[in-house]
Amino acid sequence: MKQNQSSRRTNELAREKLASILMFEISDPDLTLVTITGVEVSVDRSFMRVYVTCEPDSYDRTLAAFTRAKGRIRSLLGRSLGWRVTPEITFTIDKTTDEADRIARALEQVPPTLAIEKDDQGYPLVNTADASADEGDE
Repeated sequence: MKQNQSSRRTNELAREKLASILMFEISDPDLTLVTITGVEVSVDRSFMRVYVTCEPDSYDRTLAAFTRAKGRIRSLLGRSLGWRVTPEITFTIDKTTDEADRIARALEQVPPTLAIEKDDQGYPLVNTADASADEGDE
């Protein structure tokens, strides 16, 4: 979705109101450790996509909790925002933090071949003393 200053402001306002509702108004234990990572509101404000993140082992439980609470959240959000139309809400799990963790773990496990010195083309540099010793063995 194309972003401009107005849509960014609208998205941020909706994210703040939704976060406040989840913190203070909704008492579902499955929604306690949920973080709202982003909100996209359509231009006519009739549709809202909410990106949330949680523990990887509780994705299904969290989406089920949001499905149960969707009506209450939408009602509270409509009163809180004061827009002409209360947007239809869709909750989506944001897996970018999981991908970032996976990449960080992969970068910590450096293969031993990266420690070998290489030339500009990526080929290993061979010491001339080692090369001449190898030739003498043959």
